[in-house]
Amino acid sequence: MNILEIASEAAPFVKTGGLGDVLGALPKALSRRGHNVVTIIPRYESITGHKLTESTWEGQVSVAGATHHLSHASQICRKTCHQTWLVENKTMFGRQGIYQDIETGKDFPDNDIRFHFFAKAALECCRRNDFKPDIVHIHDWQAALTAVFLRTIFKTDPFFAKAGIVLTVHNLAYQGRFPAERYRLLELPPDLFIPTAPLEFYGTVNVLKGAITFADRITTVSPRYAEEIQTPEFGCGLEGVLRERHGRLTGILNGADYSEWSPSRDSRIPYHYHPANLSGKTKNKVELMAFAGLPYREKTPLVGMISRLVDQKGLDIIIAAANQLMQFDLQLIVLGVGESKYHQALTLLQKTYPDKVRAYLTFDDRLAHLIEAGSDLYLMPSQFEPCGLNQIYSLKYGTIPVVNKVGGLADTVENVDPLTGQGTGFVMTNYSADALIEAVDRAVNLFSHRRRWITLMKQAMQKDFGWESSAEAYEKLFMTAGNKTA
Repeated sequence: MNILEIASEAAPFVKTGGLGDVLGALPKALSRRGHNVVTIIPRYESITGHKLTESTWEGQVSVAGATHHLSHASQICRKTCHQTWLVENKTMFGRQGIYQDIETGKDFPDNDIRFHFFAKAALECCRRNDFKPDIVHIHDWQAALTAVFLRTIFKTDPFFAKAGIVLTVHNLAYQGRFPAERYRLLELPPDLFIPTAPLEFYGTVNVLKGAITFADRITTVSPRYAEEIQTPEFGCGLEGVLRERHGRLTGILNGADYSEWSPSRDSRIPYHYHPANLSGKTKNKVELMAFAGLPYREKTPLVGMISRLVDQKGLDIIIAAANQLMQFDLQLIVLGVGESKYHQALTLLQKTYPDKVRAYLTFDDRLAHLIEAGSDLYLMPSQFEPCGLNQIYSLKYGTIPVVNKVGGLADTVENVDPLTGQGTGFVMTNYSADALIEAVDRAVNLFSHRRRWITLMKQAMQKDFGWESSAEAYEKLFMTAGNKTA
């Protein structure tokens, strides 16, 4: 199959979260299965240091009544022959920040125009390169207009006539909502923006709703999340639309790229290790503690956390529980950026407990790998979690996760049975500070039993969430999406 992947991020070019990781790994896994895969992303100003082949043509697309020029650069993965195309337009993407102004922290006011341009430009790139997709796989709201355009203004275009559309929702909380008066800029028929129509959502434009309506198949990034988003608690207002399309909705768990995230081959950690020889994990912990300037205590568990510092990731209950957690014999290292209130709270926690807490309010890829390798526990008590990747990485590193029983966390982490010892982590059954304290208490108590803890580590490390099985599931889904009678 010719598979076109359209997204706003793809590692190693640009990544703000799990979306970038997925687009860095899934296309390669599909290519290894014999498919011809092209990924298209915007060429942001921040994308530098990559060997790219510049295009020899310059095209143009109409956006919001104006003509905008485009070109693209490309890179081919030598191992898989998977191609990445980067759509270039200085007005749209030649600015600091991906989705937000880095000075104000606010979304760019023209994000609807930017990704309107991107959707049309991606299709124009296919035409210019004579790449006729069998499947157009779009990701999140930034690519959602591609589905809308293919099923409306490009409906009779023979170049895309056979293309099936698959939408993957990585996080339903982000929908691409804009004021009603912006609808005219999309240059779409007016009947798509009347009450209950594909793009209308309580008086606003909702481009993700449009893609949900027009896609042949819809996926989420874990089976449990596919069920959750059909309920008011997790549906973010779109649960009714999703229930109407439940026969086309599937959950496929994200995979982990073990070439990047495995303690036996990780190039970013000082010591490699594996289940048969865990000595390297202890050495990594010593290195991490030395880097952090924390006293190394062999019998004290080190809790790591790498996260956006926002409510969704459980920061509210972590801060609410912090002083009680500090009464346990544990140490904590947090890496991430987010809301200023959590920056301030973690900074205060570090000052209050200088021998127990370190907060690194930045993003540092090398430190992220060292935290995974050097920590004993991994903290991820999310309010909701479509899939989550760090808990999957943590399992492979023998860094036992503490998670809330939602979404992909529930699909990947099995609660430790106190009688049999079976399991891979400590699972909260409700979202509260008390539940978090109880789960951490269980973890700290078990850590004091060294033999049982080592058994738990090995059980976790044996879990395999690689991309091959997920890519096979997408492959089967694509076959049904390409068959319009399915």
